[in-house]
This record gives sequence, C-alpha cells and structure tokens, in this order.
Amino acid sequence: MENDKSLRHLAIIMDGNGRWALNKDLPRTAGHAAGEHSLSKTIDWAIANKLEWLTVYAFSTENWLRSEEEVDFLMFFNRDILIRRREEFNQKGVRFKFLGDLTDSKIPEENKDLMKETEEITKNNNTLNLVFAFNYGSHNEIHNAVLNLHNENINENLELGDIESNFYNFFQYPEVPFPDALLRTAGEKRISNFLLYQLSYSELIFIDALWPDVNEDILDDVLLEFNKRNRTYGRN
Repeated sequence: MENDKSLRHLAIIMDGNGRWALNKDLPRTAGHAAGEHSLSKTIDWAIANKLEWLTVYAFSTENWLRSEEEVDFLMFFNRDILIRRREEFNQKGVRFKFLGDLTDSKIPEENKDLMKETEEITKNNNTLNLVFAFNYGSHNEIHNAVLNLHNENINENLELGDIESNFYNFFQYPEVPFPDALLRTAGEKRISNFLLYQLSYSELIFIDALWPDVNEDILDDVLLEFNKRNRTYGRN
C-alpha cells in the first residue's frame, strides 16, 4: 500500500500478548514470544512503506507491577531479541534508540550493556529509526524535562518565550519528531502513560486485533485509515 499522506512516524502500543496466550491455553509469556514475529513484520512493513520512525512501547514503568515471573521473562526476552536479531536488523539499516530510564537498578546490567552496544553499532544506519520505549513512562519523561529546564534556567536565566519554544529540547531525545499516528491493538482505547506530550496532534487508531495477530494486511488497513484522516491541527 502506498504511503501517500506522509506517515513518517508511527508509534505503537503493542497490546494483547497475554490475552492471545490465554485464548490458546498457553502461559502469558508465550504471547510475548509470539509478539516478536509481529514486531519483525512491522519493522519490515515500515521499511517497505518508507517510514522514518517507528516507536514501540516495549516495557513501561508500570510493568514492574506484573508478576515476578513475567517481569523476569520480559527482561530475558528483550535481551534475547537483541542477541538473536540485532545483526539482522543492522543489515536492514535499522538504527536503534532506547527511550526510558536505563539507569534503573532493577534492569539487569547485561540488558543495559546490550542496549548501549546496539545504539552504538547501529548509530549510522538511516533506513529506519526504531525507538524502543523501555522502562518508559511519559510522566517521568515530562518531570525529568522540567527538572532539566529548571537546572538550565538556573545557569542561563531563560526568558518565558525561550522556555515555551524550547521545552521539547529538554526531553531525552528532542531530535525524535512527534508521531503522526498512534496505533493501539487489542481493542483498548487508552494512552497508558505513553508519549503524552508528543501525541498532541497524532492520529489515534485503535484496532481489535491482538498484537501477535498483527500482520502486513492489518498494517495496510491502518495506513489506509491514516490516509483518510483530515489533519487540520486545529485550523478547521
């Protein structure tokens, strides 16, 4: 499907892994494993449709509240993906960025090392920018931006106009453009503390398909829905 309305940055809340597994009488962790295939398909689809940015919600600050077994699996699983698939994605020209608090002591050191290595290895790639929101919460990101702004203001005594026009520069990755669209799967219609500042004029698209069932045809339908939207940014 032709990307004719300039969908350059798609953000995704990959929801429904657990329900997919339970529907098949499998442990919840099996749903996360199945979701890897959908992520791989989505990356290939994004490249084929010439998206510049793809941001996926891999692990939220609230996910620590899940069972210890599931949290341990997710830590291992995300590490395993990088070990097994990093070179494949690197060869496809994918540049990785990890958005979130990676200093958290709860994250295994091996995960932190692999994420830093992956960012370094892929930093010159330019086919697709893939942002993993990992140990991410939008409230934390905004609070940190305010703190960074406060510290800067102490040193520079910024004017109000400078603060308003430059606030996003105090975020973790100000070079990342705001998403054109947010996709959430599994029929849920919530933002769930994801990119609250950046989604101010993003098109919100909610679908019933569970994340492990998402494929290229479903993504084509999402693109078709996006292309139907009239994006006025409040002008009309």
